[in-house]
Amino acid sequence: MKEFIGFNNTINGFMKRADKNSLSHAHLIIGPEGIGKSIMARMFALKILGKEVDHNYADIIHYRPEKASFGVDEVRKIIEEVAKRPYEGDKKVIILHQGSKLTVQAQNALLKTIEEPPMGVYIIVLSESVDLLLDTIKSRCQIYKLTPLNKEDMLRYIKGLGEEDKEKVLVALAYGEGIPGRAERMLKDEEIHVLRNLIIELFDEINKKSSNTVIEYEKKFLKYKNEKEEVLRLIASFIRDIIVYKELKDKDRIINVDKIDKISELSNLLSYNKLNTMLGHVEEGKTNFENNISYSMTISVMLIGFLEG
Repeated sequence: MKEFIGFNNTINGFMKRADKNSLSHAHLIIGPEGIGKSIMARMFALKILGKEVDHNYADIIHYRPEKASFGVDEVRKIIEEVAKRPYEGDKKVIILHQGSKLTVQAQNALLKTIEEPPMGVYIIVLSESVDLLLDTIKSRCQIYKLTPLNKEDMLRYIKGLGEEDKEKVLVALAYGEGIPGRAERMLKDEEIHVLRNLIIELFDEINKKSSNTVIEYEKKFLKYKNEKEEVLRLIASFIRDIIVYKELKDKDRIINVDKIDKISELSNLLSYNKLNTMLGHVEEGKTNFENNISYSMTISVMLIGFLEG
């Protein structure tokens, strides 16, 4: 397992409790996507099993939602697994990914298992939000809240990825906002850069006010249906960059600094009122996603707003 940067106090505290055999049987790791919840859970699980080498051990069992939510049926499968004896030793670790997708009914079904699991069974729940979990679940877990890393730790992380291009490092650092996984994706995922270019292309088209723009770009954005948060995050980052450059003409304050020429051009074409209206439509889009309004409808409404604003 590669070096895990940050959260030393959290990790050291867990390791000490494990050495003293005073661990809770239920743990809840909270933090944004890309912060390192899965890696930390893996570290905890290896420590619980007393393993120093990272392998796919039969007594570390992962559960991920197969649909938009974690339902009662999935929880029943988890409960059945919890009841089984460990395969290789005397301890077993169940890791539930995306715990914020557990329905209220599923959480209630899981409650007794979290409260009184069999001897030697440990449950680790990972969740982006603590607010979506029942108080009864939270009260029975040892909670670890992972917050964004500081600049020094982020630079250390990015350096560990082998990136030396200063401009790319700055873009990853700014876009990452203290979240390692987000910075790494900016550096290594070519699809992110395809999406960024699509957004710039969209901003160019907004000024033309073509009636075909909504239909055309709704189709283009459809391929990013499973990346809806990333789509809105990137759009917002460009809008904010254009506003900042329009106000300050300061390259050092720009997130997408590798696109500075285009940002400068767009800052002359788009008014403050237009940009702030666009940002408002992005925020509305986030709210729509939270309320489970369909991706295509949310994108369509946002694009219409961009053209009309």
